[in-house]
Amino acid sequence: MAAYSSLLPSFHSFSSPPFSSTFSSSPNRKSISFPSKFLSPTPHPNPPILSFLQHHHRNYAFTPNSNSCGSSNSNTTTNPPYLRKLLSFSFPLASPLVLCASLALSFSLLLADVDPASAFVVTTPRKLQTDELATVRLFQENTPSVVYITNLAVRQDAFTLDALEVPQGSGSGFVWDREGHVVTNYHVIRGASDLRVTLADQTTYNAKVVGFDQDKDVAVLRVDASKEKLRPIPIGVSADLLVGQKVYAIGNPFGLDHTLTTGVISGLRREISSAATGRPIQDVIQTDAAINPGNSGGPLLDSSGNLIGINTAIYSPSGASSGVGFSIPVDTVGGIVDQLVRFGKVTRPILGIKFAPDQSVEQLGVSGVLVLDAPANGPAGKAGLQPTKRDSYGRLILGDIITSVNGKKVTNGSDLYRILDQCEVGDTVTIEVLRGDHKEKIPVILEPKPEVS
Repeated sequence: MAAYSSLLPSFHSFSSPPFSSTFSSSPNRKSISFPSKFLSPTPHPNPPILSFLQHHHRNYAFTPNSNSCGSSNSNTTTNPPYLRKLLSFSFPLASPLVLCASLALSFSLLLADVDPASAFVVTTPRKLQTDELATVRLFQENTPSVVYITNLAVRQDAFTLDALEVPQGSGSGFVWDREGHVVTNYHVIRGASDLRVTLADQTTYNAKVVGFDQDKDVAVLRVDASKEKLRPIPIGVSADLLVGQKVYAIGNPFGLDHTLTTGVISGLRREISSAATGRPIQDVIQTDAAINPGNSGGPLLDSSGNLIGINTAIYSPSGASSGVGFSIPVDTVGGIVDQLVRFGKVTRPILGIKFAPDQSVEQLGVSGVLVLDAPANGPAGKAGLQPTKRDSYGRLILGDIITSVNGKKVTNGSDLYRILDQCEVGDTVTIEVLRGDHKEKIPVILEPKPEVS
């Protein structure tokens, strides 16, 4: 505050004896003289601002009641316009006003308690474009819904033989509801002996597995956190998405928590295979938003901040983002999560068969799904489908080859899964098979998929 309180004395330090001073520090300077009517027994000191101007214009001889200036060599010089305006006021009136203004400024700065170095520094707010402001707002509003998941596994020390719990992977997830349910990918938690969930405020909780769906690569966890700390992510719709619209991915790539990447929808209705079972996942969203290891399980958002998918996989020979990422659509995820929360499992119909790889069937020159095994206690075994086997001489006898289901052509395993996904447990489907050199139609009652621990 010393810098500001010294303003008043510094102004007065320029003051000189009133109206009678002679500046003679150099021979070229001119004297200042005023009429005797201003020399009263109690003269008013020059206002600080006039004293300042006098010191900076010592070549002028000021005459308050005249527009001319006399000099020692009797040359005549005209006062600058701003000095003429100042000198047009009477000194007894101007001096108290300037003095009061200086005192007011000093006291206001003293009471404000402002840092001297920044008192007169005006910070200009950062100017952002409209789309930038929307992106910043989206990130700030949705970041509290995104969590960091650590996958821990038990390992035995080679020297001490002690069992140690070490991280074997990490991923992302998001809060589904205020009951503590967290949604992520199944491959993020696969093989874990323990799971840790870190919220946006860096608080960490032990998580329990509510259920998972290996075929669709979806898992639901639960944490015992207060409802005040849980902010569910807004749920959107993926049925009306368009190629080219903007999308935003939030996750924890390479362990860097809460990272935002942006892009557009590059394609729709793609198909990828589940990392756990190889079963196809249909209607997948393709995006060029950067998705890297650690982004798995994180949300894909539209420009309104609503969830439209779960970031699941990338297509990359190097393992890093190559601009081709895939997200499971929220319309698919919603139904799976509801079943997992209610029942702890997904009830999905199966035929109860094992079939040969598509390449093996192509080598036989036929189109369809070759049945390798049909357990007798499964739906297909009960209906009479024939598996592949060997005769008493060791020769291979091919089993039934499924060519259609309910009249829909089946050329490979993906076609069969796609048709079954549209069915429900208890439905009766008509299977057309190629057995030997003739075709047969066999009705099969679909049963639920057995639980997997």
